Amino acid sequence: MKIGSLELGENPVFFAPLAGITHAPARLLAREAGCPLAWSEMVSAEGLVRRQASSLADLKRLPGEDPVAVQIFGADPAVMAEAARIVEESGAAVLDINVGCAVRKIVRQGAGVALMREPGRMRELLRAVRRAVRIPLTVKIRSGWEPGGGQALAIGRIAEECGADAVTLHPRTAVQKFTGRADWGLIASLKRSLAIPVIGNGDIRTPEDARRMFEETGCDAVMVGRRAVGDPHFFREVKEALGGRPIPREDPAERISRMGRYVELCVACHGEETAFRLLRTRLPWFTRNLPGAAALRRRLAACRSLAELRLLLGDVHSYIAWDPDSV
Repeated sequence: MKIGSLELGENPVFFAPLAGITHAPARLLAREAGCPLAWSEMVSAEGLVRRQASSLADLKRLPGEDPVAVQIFGADPAVMAEAARIVEESGAAVLDINVGCAVRKIVRQGAGVALMREPGRMRELLRAVRRAVRIPLTVKIRSGWEPGGGQALAIGRIAEECGADAVTLHPRTAVQKFTGRADWGLIASLKRSLAIPVIGNGDIRTPEDARRMFEETGCDAVMVGRRAVGDPHFFREVKEALGGRPIPREDPAERISRMGRYVELCVACHGEETAFRLLRTRLPWFTRNLPGAAALRRRLAACRSLAELRLLLGDVHSYIAWDPDSV
């Protein structure tokens, strides 16, 4: 599969942008597990243009994780164009425009899914951004505000007309947010109406779900979000399933090793103090489906320093490697 000039190989299963989650360490782990392209957290265009430290930090990448798609949000065409130039200068492989976030504070700014109510502004914004950068441009949308999905089809066509290289559709309405079921039929409709690639997103919980989305919608790629949080091995499982091969079982010791790697990547990316605050809430994600997961989460919560976290993971890894049926 290709997005614009970017060749992504034969495993088009991507890591979705997730606020507070898809920072550089998480993206690198996904990349190492076979994910060919990961999205950044949503970055404020205003923050980039004003050179705010927190927004610029969101552009940081770790060695080995490229290519990365950087997603920006905003409502002002001129600001979005300038932010797009900053993203391109940072070395991002793809620029993505968020037209799907339904968080109230984003919608109040006229950004995110609010843009689906304003096709004129959407067209102006995309034209300004397309003129500003040469890297591949993608747009991530929802069904819109109406259950029928007419807004998604309309915005998808506008994106194509304005030079976007692909459209990602999460087929839930703005009101649904993450509740209810994703309407995969709408992904199929969008694919039939566009010549550019369509990426499907929503309700992929198993490798079989990914396979079914390809078959039922005809989409060019699928995007996985919450299911892969803390479990990047899922990308490897999907790759094998799509190739018709047996799904590899993850060794619990491998999961603990990956937790340790995540610790070190967070330290390298954020520094020890910030890393420890992040890890107290994020390491529990990695315990999903591990034997003795509840006990391990309690032990993680009891850690009071980064040194304790490292020591605990070392002890747990040694124990699992000796007795893989226990934690």
